[in-house]
Amino acid sequence: MRIFLTGATGFIGSALVPELIGAGHQVVGVTRSDAGAEALAAAGAEVHRGTLEEPEGLRDGAAKAHAVIHTAFDHDFSRFVENCEKDRRVIAALGQALAGSDRPLVITSGVGVGSPGHGQLAVEDVFNPSHPNPRIASELAGNALLEAGINVSVVRLPQVHNPVKQGLISPLIEMARQKGVSAYVGEGRNRYSAGHLLDAARLYRLAVEKRQPGARYHAVGEEGVEVRAIAEALGRGLNLPVVSIAPEKAAEHFGWMAMFAPMDLPASSALTQARLGWHPTGPTLIADLDAMRY
Repeated sequence: MRIFLTGATGFIGSALVPELIGAGHQVVGVTRSDAGAEALAAAGAEVHRGTLEEPEGLRDGAAKAHAVIHTAFDHDFSRFVENCEKDRRVIAALGQALAGSDRPLVITSGVGVGSPGHGQLAVEDVFNPSHPNPRIASELAGNALLEAGINVSVVRLPQVHNPVKQGLISPLIEMARQKGVSAYVGEGRNRYSAGHLLDAARLYRLAVEKRQPGARYHAVGEEGVEVRAIAEALGRGLNLPVVSIAPEKAAEHFGWMAMFAPMDLPASSALTQARLGWHPTGPTLIADLDAMRY
């Protein structure tokens, strides 16, 4: 297939391009920069210039593809709600390009929107339109397209990691450097689900090849890693003390990350594995944190 890929030079996309090409697909990758264009060409992909701020240009590129995978997202979490709304507009534009066909669109969300409530295991079949997580905007946009007859499926991401980046944990590393301590909230028993980058890339490929309208998949290799264990791994890597922050002091210490620091976000991929034959094989989150060059 000729696959139009947003976020092609990002963390997920840079692993997905060789995954797709290696499986025999042709990739048209979106980038905004000359450096990104050079990287895509070197990887064997075609280049499409575009940005999330101009969804019409993305729509035009998607119109010429057999399938679309949307991994791009503005990861300025200090503007999380606004960026989720921007993602809603981009998904709507991509869907318009596929109207009247069965060409698949795979969009991206977070596993947190599959949780029935705080601390409850997120599963693929949970879709709550009133979920308080702002990232539900992405799935609401996808659901609107699905109701209009467009073939949309969703890959929900946990903390995706390798020894270079680890989702929300990467800003925690910078925060620990600045504060001089590696911290967690309270007892640190809250959990983050996790998945290795290469496992996530393989899941996107399987999802677009499956072409199953309305499917939701979880790129989860570990259902829940305690945040205290994560903080301890960062402490080892940075040679910093590990401390507990009282819940009432979380906003002062973590800043914009305070909304995420105490969250308990376990997630399952049991249905994904059964439905796609996908089985995660990558290293664990703690193994990748221990392998980092801090």
